[in-house]
Amino acid sequence: TAWPFPMVEIPKIYPILDTGVLKSRGIDPLAAATELLDAGAGILQLRHKGEYTRDVLDMAVQIADACRVAAIPFVINDRADIAHMIPGAWLHLGQDDLSITDAQLVTGPDAPVGVSTHNERQLLDACATPASYLAIGPISATTSKENPDPVVGVDELALMRETADWVLAGLPLVAVGGITVDNAQSVWKAGAASVAVISGLIPAQYQPGSIGERFSEWLAASVLS
Repeated sequence: TAWPFPMVEIPKIYPILDTGVLKSRGIDPLAAATELLDAGAGILQLRHKGEYTRDVLDMAVQIADACRVAAIPFVINDRADIAHMIPGAWLHLGQDDLSITDAQLVTGPDAPVGVSTHNERQLLDACATPASYLAIGPISATTSKENPDPVVGVDELALMRETADWVLAGLPLVAVGGITVDNAQSVWKAGAASVAVISGLIPAQYQPGSIGERFSEWLAASVLS
């Protein structure tokens, strides 16, 4: 079944479900996805760094199905083979993953692909690829990765906006890493079309419904920008 997206558009808030982060808080990814969708999320990415067992794949398919019902994009991180197994899934690649060209040998040429970058050189290089959108980060110090790249910072992001080809290409730019409700305004103003959120979606004391409530706070912040 084709997804109802004639072109790639990225909403201002890009939730990422990191299974490692969720597991450390005792949160079921499908439950978190349901809360985000009910709260109005416009895109969801699943980031799973471990082995894709049958149970993990089943969980990914269930989240993808829920996204399809909600008519929003579902994105698989890193794994072109898994994205290919889920009809309509988008793919997000890091600097150490397959190139977009190689990944699309698996997913097909029409599958939207985002690519992570961590400095201006990587950002410019990514503009020469068939990327559907670009990501840059970490903007601030982050705890969601074991070995994060050097911090980019809001000021550097603003400078990149003035010089980078992604502006001319019209590619959406997603800022990621250490972004909070309090500093998101400055990130949008610096040139990011969207901010990716991982740990910032999870309250210190999780209770059912609290991820949806936290996402509503992010939506309120995005309206003010």
